[in-house]
Amino acid sequence: MISRIDLRGDALPEGGALRDLLPRAEFDVEAALEKVRPICEDVRHRGTAALIDYARRFDGVEIERVKVPTEALRDALAALDPAVRAALEESIRRARIVHREQRRSDVTTRVVPGGTVTERWVPVERVGLYVPGGRSVYPSSVVMNVVPAQEAGVESLAVASPPQVEFGGLPHPTILAACALLGVDEVYAAGGAQAIAMFAYGTDECAPANLVTGPGNIYVAAAKRLLKGRIGIDSEAGPTEIAILADETADPVHVAADLISQAEHDPMAAAVLVTDSVELAERTEKELEPQIAATKHVEDRIVPALAGRQSAIVLVDGLDAGLKVVDAYGAEHLEIQTADAAAVAARVRNAGAVFVGPYAPVSLGDYCAGSNHVLPTGGCACHSSGLSVQSFLRGIHVVDYSREALAEVAHHVVTLAEAEDLPAHGAALKARFGWTVPQSK
Repeated sequence: MISRIDLRGDALPEGGALRDLLPRAEFDVEAALEKVRPICEDVRHRGTAALIDYARRFDGVEIERVKVPTEALRDALAALDPAVRAALEESIRRARIVHREQRRSDVTTRVVPGGTVTERWVPVERVGLYVPGGRSVYPSSVVMNVVPAQEAGVESLAVASPPQVEFGGLPHPTILAACALLGVDEVYAAGGAQAIAMFAYGTDECAPANLVTGPGNIYVAAAKRLLKGRIGIDSEAGPTEIAILADETADPVHVAADLISQAEHDPMAAAVLVTDSVELAERTEKELEPQIAATKHVEDRIVPALAGRQSAIVLVDGLDAGLKVVDAYGAEHLEIQTADAAAVAARVRNAGAVFVGPYAPVSLGDYCAGSNHVLPTGGCACHSSGLSVQSFLRGIHVVDYSREALAEVAHHVVTLAEAEDLPAHGAALKARFGWTVPQSK
């Protein structure tokens, strides 16, 4: 079912050459751009009317308004299964513990006597948070988006999630209940590229936002790319992925279960095992069959995901080679199931999140570890981070110099300005000293 890639024997190539040997889903955002461009332009010009039309066309529902009534949020929370409520409350509690520690403090640096630079951390004024609602319902993504925004001090935030036929054109009630639990009262029944356009341009119901975050399908990613600049984005998240670096000490039951856990998200989900143990590879392959047979979403998600070009068992010569492979891959989720897993995990450079040892599966991070599950995909972990409090903050430098402190450095500023053929820059300093730049002492 799952293919093998044998990288043993020869020295591993470097950089892009190694990345090209590794499994990866096809995710052509560029091709999707031309499909989402007219949708975004339509929302820009027609606003709510366009969103209502796209709800009919894409979601098969008739809605009269996009904004979810406050009473629907209240009713969803009242009807929420007590066990689900307790689980969400615990997820929120743990996420707050972790994200509260991420809040940055303003720092003032004394450069010279009378001259300081302060870095102020200011939250984004308004954010739009996108929560998918296609094959599955993701109240956990409400938590992962809202908690860091709230801990950052964002004053205005709104959630968008696709309208659902079975719930009268509202987003899934568990999504609404999660919003209510978190004190979010601005929610919109809008999905896909049109929801991102709504946040970017605003409508008569929804004020435009400064930033949009949250995972979504290829059309959501394409809309983010198209509208980046008009609105800030977190990332262009693609299909979910798990990589597991394991040796002979790993339990194949755990490894197989964790590969399947991510494969059940989507037929394009990636599941990759990197190991130097042929025996573990063989035992994992055997273990996949009974576990798959005992679960849901087999034919429509799990089997296509595991059999697709994006999934594989990669054989390597030793853990050093395995680390080189997983760093080149840059997984959204990376599990380390090896001897001395903590020491191996400390050597990882590229991953959205790292899960250490047999008792820290990705599923824990998806819900209740306290970490964030909105993470870079498609190799973007080589240069990008997951969602955090910092995602909602902007650093602003505040420069405060006295006359004496400016006088001390003025000749250097004038010299550099003239070296760059920008004499007016230097003149701005000369004007402060009667057009004669004082020499430093």
